[in-house]
Amino acid sequence: MEAVLARMRALDERLPERDGVAVFNRVYLTVTETLHARISHGEFPAPRRAQALSVRFAERYLTAVEADRAPACWRPLLQYRRHPGVRPLQHALAGINAHIGHDLALAVVATCRALDCEPRALEADFDRVGDTLIALEEHIREDLMPGPDLLEVADPLTHLLGSWSLERARGAAWSAARLLWTLRRSPELAEEFTDSLDAGVGLVGRCLLTPRS
Repeated sequence: MEAVLARMRALDERLPERDGVAVFNRVYLTVTETLHARISHGEFPAPRRAQALSVRFAERYLTAVEADRAPACWRPLLQYRRHPGVRPLQHALAGINAHIGHDLALAVVATCRALDCEPRALEADFDRVGDTLIALEEHIREDLMPGPDLLEVADPLTHLLGSWSLERARGAAWSAARLLWTLRRSPELAEEFTDSLDAGVGLVGRCLLTPRS
């Protein structure tokens, strides 16, 4: 995992602090460092599988933000990364939405192919990765939510962002991974489903990035 951590740290160093991608990158760097520590300390029953999943998961994000044309799920964050009407919490959750809603399912399938295993073999590791994200989500919201002096302006934002759930997104990602694995021998259907997933997650991301009036 050191290689993906190094890429995230390099990205953090070169991006402006208030850039929307930088906001998400700082959040995700913390998550990945936490996962790396937990895997190293033996908290995962199958560390090789957990590391393989975590690395493929992180690589999908890094590839997306470095690509000339990112997947649809990442485009809203990239397009609104410097918008003055979008708050840091929105940037963070839009990135989490893209990464969990789209990238996680594809990372599970890629890991299963690489390790020659079924998705159920990764379920415990998948759950622990998700638990780490959920444990950090509350701190993310607390750290990035506007202060009391901005509460009147932020009230619609609170309603909007409160309607999105990381736990529900994680459940949907597991279902998507299992379906994609089932479709692996039908590449046209798998591609159609992946494109639909990408577009749907992108639409949610665009809603999460609605600028304040």
